[in-house]
Amino acid sequence: MAHQVALSKTRLLAFRRCPRKLWLDQYSPELEEVSDEAQARFETRRIAGEYARRIYGLNGAREVSHERGLRAAVRTTSVLIEAGGSEPIFEATFDHGGLTIQVDILDCAAGGTRIVEVTSSPGVEAHHLHDCAIQAWTLAALGHRARQVTVAHINSEFVYRGDGSYEGLFTETDVTEEVERELDAIPELVAGARSILERLDEPDIAVGKHCTSPHACPFLGHCAPPQAEYPVTILGGREDKLFEWLHAGYRDLRDVPEELLLDDTQRRMQWQTRTGQPYVGDELREFVAALGYPRHCLGFETISFAAPIWEDTGPYEALPFQWSCHTDGGSLDESSGGLAHAGFVDLSGGPPMRECAETLIDALGGRGPIVVYSPREQAVIDGLISRYTDLEAPLAAIRDRVLVLLPVLKRHYYDPAMRGSWSIETVAPTVAADLSCETLGDARDSHTARSAYLEAIKPETSAERRRSLRKDLLARCRYGSLALAGILKFFGKPA
Repeated sequence: MAHQVALSKTRLLAFRRCPRKLWLDQYSPELEEVSDEAQARFETRRIAGEYARRIYGLNGAREVSHERGLRAAVRTTSVLIEAGGSEPIFEATFDHGGLTIQVDILDCAAGGTRIVEVTSSPGVEAHHLHDCAIQAWTLAALGHRARQVTVAHINSEFVYRGDGSYEGLFTETDVTEEVERELDAIPELVAGARSILERLDEPDIAVGKHCTSPHACPFLGHCAPPQAEYPVTILGGREDKLFEWLHAGYRDLRDVPEELLLDDTQRRMQWQTRTGQPYVGDELREFVAALGYPRHCLGFETISFAAPIWEDTGPYEALPFQWSCHTDGGSLDESSGGLAHAGFVDLSGGPPMRECAETLIDALGGRGPIVVYSPREQAVIDGLISRYTDLEAPLAAIRDRVLVLLPVLKRHYYDPAMRGSWSIETVAPTVAADLSCETLGDARDSHTARSAYLEAIKPETSAERRRSLRKDLLARCRYGSLALAGILKFFGKPA
């Protein structure tokens, strides 16, 4: 490790977040645990970058290739800048004393250098400013002081008209002044990063809020203290308090002094974990008993796009492509309470929302409460009402019958096996062992279901693979409504 390790913008940002993360990135990358959620974020960023190229390159643009390596990219960038021209340069690459950066969009027109940082976020966040400051400092050191620095982020007001035009998808926010205030700190940042990379031993830096902001660090599992059977972190609530308890030596939530706990939820979690028994409040049983029959247990799967692909849709709009409903007829059903199932899924690649709404109206009829697990389902129905004015009356009638279970469940139920989570996947197995989601395939959770859907609607996906994905998506959504019905059945029994 005696030689100087090359630095990059990404590595400087890693150091700024946590020196230990930088060291692990360089010397122990095998310890990294990349989640499905992180993979989805990476893919969203990639897609946003592609659309930025289309938008900013409408009048001609030049892109720096990295196929022949870093040095070739730096040389290509230099040649393009010297050649002049008004066209922007994508992925302009620079090296300053072993520090390399790539600029998403470099605009050298109008007598100066303009940096445009592209993000898939709907607004400017602190880490975008740090990113831009590293770019601006490096360019200034090479004689290209930026006259303006902007962040091109997703415009939440954009509506795609279905005509192939994405003008207006991004909106630029000028961050020049904020970036200027950070420039003086960059040399110290560079020196600190180099110092960390020269170390032979892993830095001993305790876990903290930096491990989860803006997203969970992929090395958190490695850096966190040894976990007890019921880690302190599953208490939830304020992260600063959780890390404070960890640093104080508490490893198991049962060991945290009761007077330090922040609310009744944490106190209940601790007590039930100590006793090993679940807590069921009378209010939960009363909620279920008052439902009546027939009761419909409904769940949706939705998809959202940073760059919408269907007409009259916007960025990150939750669009339903699938629903599943289990109906318990109870005493009103000839089968004496057996569950009837209905469902819908559209993998054609076309907009699925209209048919989703129409089939839902047909299936739910006009009587009985419609139980959903979280407010998310309510929001999906509200979105359909706003979208289809001709279906407003029947959809509004459905919306008026909707009851949300999760808020009641969080106040009046806890089982130690839930380990601090009230997701339907963790609650359901505590009331019925056969409601485990472990047997689900390529659509085992919301992130993998999204990936399965995107793969299924690709034209190049084989028919055999599409059938397999369809099967997994149906199983995933069916699991949600079946689990909800199982939860209601359990809490509907006499205490």
